[in-house]
Amino acid sequence: MTGPWDRSGLLALTVTIMGGLGVLTAAILSLGSPAWQAPGNLVVLGAFGLVIAIGEFWSLNAAGFRESAPAATAAAFGLAFTLEASEGFWIPYAADVVIAVAGVAMALGVSARYLTGRPVHPVGIIGRLVAIVIVVLLYRAVHIPQPVGSPPSAGGLAPWQRALLMLAIAGLGVLGDVLLTSSVVLPDGVRAWRRAFGDEVRQTFVLSSALAVTGVLIALAARPLGVVALPLFLMPLVLSQFAFRRYVSIRATYLQSIRTLSRLTDIAGYTPPGHGERVARLSVSVGRGLGVTGRELLDLEYAALLHDIGQVALIEPIPGGATVLAAPADQRRIERDSVEIIRETGV
Repeated sequence: MTGPWDRSGLLALTVTIMGGLGVLTAAILSLGSPAWQAPGNLVVLGAFGLVIAIGEFWSLNAAGFRESAPAATAAAFGLAFTLEASEGFWIPYAADVVIAVAGVAMALGVSARYLTGRPVHPVGIIGRLVAIVIVVLLYRAVHIPQPVGSPPSAGGLAPWQRALLMLAIAGLGVLGDVLLTSSVVLPDGVRAWRRAFGDEVRQTFVLSSALAVTGVLIALAARPLGVVALPLFLMPLVLSQFAFRRYVSIRATYLQSIRTLSRLTDIAGYTPPGHGERVARLSVSVGRGLGVTGRELLDLEYAALLHDIGQVALIEPIPGGATVLAAPADQRRIERDSVEIIRETGV
């Protein structure tokens, strides 16, 4: 079965509904928390919630890359780990409050993104929420089973021990995100899933490490700096997002150049109109079915678009543009000419 209601589509819809119900449940359970009664707590929770919403609105999304919201995720990790908003000011909120604040803030950011016409990917959003829930539960429900109210609630760990613990928990949260998204968006088959999971880990390792470290730094710096630690340590991630958007813009221009070059055989009458685009769509579809993801899938699309470019060097067109009908020597010549043309154009 194919289409929007295949296994992946139904699983994605189920996970999305469960994520929304989970956030709603956490919000209801947190209504009686003392965290909502102190103005100081509201300032802290409001600052983190605002940053999470803005970070979710300005998420990163580009072909060949995994959709992510670095600032929002790092801020949510920081909220989960922050025990002291300034020296002596301990924050009495438990796991349900953190999940409620992060979930509602994400929902607001996603809604604003949808209303402005930007793409929304439910699986990626729920994956980030799952990572946040894992971090919150492991740290605030397992490591600190009681609401924070005094220094002993930090578990009696030295700062470096606490930092290592937070890094390990953040790593588990990110791993949960990767496991979920790999299972939802890919077809059946252990081999395809294993390969896709490995690609996801390699693709997200650097960014995930930055998210985990940033969340821990925010929590550790909140004691001497207060909420100022939030924008201070998120600034490198924000600047990286601007650089990434610039790179995506350049690569979009690059892809347009490749598409224009692929139409050269159509214009010259060597292939039927739209042949390269059709082959590219089919190749990408087959590639996804085989578990190809990330940059490899993008390279496959590029190769499919340019696979016939060498035909422009032929004296007479091949009937229908089908290279399979050409003599073996002509096929090898088309291959060599394709490589030379691509090399000369710099794509």
